[in-house]
Amino acid sequence: MADADPPRPAAHAVRTIANAAVDAIALAELIAQGQPVILKGAARDWPLVRAGLDSPEAAAAMLRAADAGHPVVGYVGDPAIRGRFHYTPDATGMNFTTERAPLGSFLDRILATQGDPAAPSIYLGSTDLGTYFPELRAANDIVPSDGSFDRHPPTASIWIGNRTTAATHWDMSDNMAVCVAGRRRFTLFPPDQVGNLYPGPIDPTPAGQVVSMVDLAAPDLDRYPRFAAALACAMVADLEPGDVLVYPALWWHHVEALSAFNILVNYWWNAAPDYLDTPMTTLLHGMLSLRDRPDHEKQAWRSLFDHYLFAPADQARAHLPKAAQGPLAPLDAVMARRLRALIANRINR
Repeated sequence: MADADPPRPAAHAVRTIANAAVDAIALAELIAQGQPVILKGAARDWPLVRAGLDSPEAAAAMLRAADAGHPVVGYVGDPAIRGRFHYTPDATGMNFTTERAPLGSFLDRILATQGDPAAPSIYLGSTDLGTYFPELRAANDIVPSDGSFDRHPPTASIWIGNRTTAATHWDMSDNMAVCVAGRRRFTLFPPDQVGNLYPGPIDPTPAGQVVSMVDLAAPDLDRYPRFAAALACAMVADLEPGDVLVYPALWWHHVEALSAFNILVNYWWNAAPDYLDTPMTTLLHGMLSLRDRPDHEKQAWRSLFDHYLFAPADQARAHLPKAAQGPLAPLDAVMARRLRALIANRINR
């Protein structure tokens, strides 16, 4: 007998647009609203979605036919982790192993253990469509009507596995997630809940991003009491095959695959010039340069950061002649290179 679904958090439901057609949706406008939204059934006509509705074997056959033949990376966990890829109890290692093997061998293992409560947890995460399935995207793709993906070409990835859980984490890009086969549940938290989510180590991480230490299926509120406040802000999106979830960058999300065989395709993109560096670099350097200074200094630096970074971009330069604005002027590729050189020189002196 298949496992029952995990308890659904008592949270707000994500807004749903019924009978949505992605090619008629203004994607940039949805992201600008700053909230997650479900486009119900927007990918229902994908051939891979239709194959998955027929059977897991039919979807797997379509994947095999499109496989470019490169070995893929999969995460494999003991049945005892119940699909939750996370840390060992001391948070210094992972509770799973990483394997590289042909796609077909992973598919065979997943299909052969459907319904087996003692099955290992198997998860192929963030596998690039263009590299590993070059012919699949042509027939299973999303092209927003507002040209968002023309202006900012996304990274398109596929995720395949059995009943697995990606622990609560955030990504640096806007995200469009397409539930292709099986059912998915996203539990989302606004970026301002970071302190209530008890982030784990910056290094190592299970898959490159910081994850919450709280087990959403059984939160220990004695150990993590502020998580109750995060739950009060949580939003839940239950997705069926063909549903599409769109949400902005830096939203925390806990992703549960609820079926014995699951496929998800996602698109990551940033509506920002390519010459901008990642703010994560700024955060890490802030730990080196600011975090351990006296509190009165940090508060003074907060005022400077507010003025130069978080206030309207023209505020810091409005009183200066254009020729004197330097890096305060709107950035372009040339000024970005100059700033990068200046920073490198300061760091390496």
